[in-house]
Amino acid sequence: MSRAPHLPPEPVGWPLAPSIAADGTWSYPDLERSIRDQIKVILLTRPGELLLHPTFGAGLEDLLHEPNTLTARRRIRDRIEANVTRFEPRIALDRVEVWSVADRPEAVRVELAYRILRTGKGQAVTFDVALGS
Repeated sequence: MSRAPHLPPEPVGWPLAPSIAADGTWSYPDLERSIRDQIKVILLTRPGELLLHPTFGAGLEDLLHEPNTLTARRRIRDRIEANVTRFEPRIALDRVEVWSVADRPEAVRVELAYRILRTGKGQAVTFDVALGS
């Protein structure tokens, strides 16, 4: 996909989270990495954990001791949809799927599919969440 001429060749995302490269220069994450990192922050942050943003976060860790039931999987999906949509405005969330992992009855697998609004590029993030029993 070609970029519009008014966009910079390497879009930089937020949060910047710079690091020092091997040659000693500052290195910043690209837009795709920045979005993946922000989704992780949203999912792992509990509401009330950030002083100036008391409603920020999905608080998936609150569900760690839930049994692996259809109800728990729906709660996970609903929290992800609501919070990623609310707190990551750089993407359009296409779908969130949560299902049991066949060989790990205490775990569920989550897949988020989204499009980056600035570039139109589709992305997916998949991860496992360990639940109670």
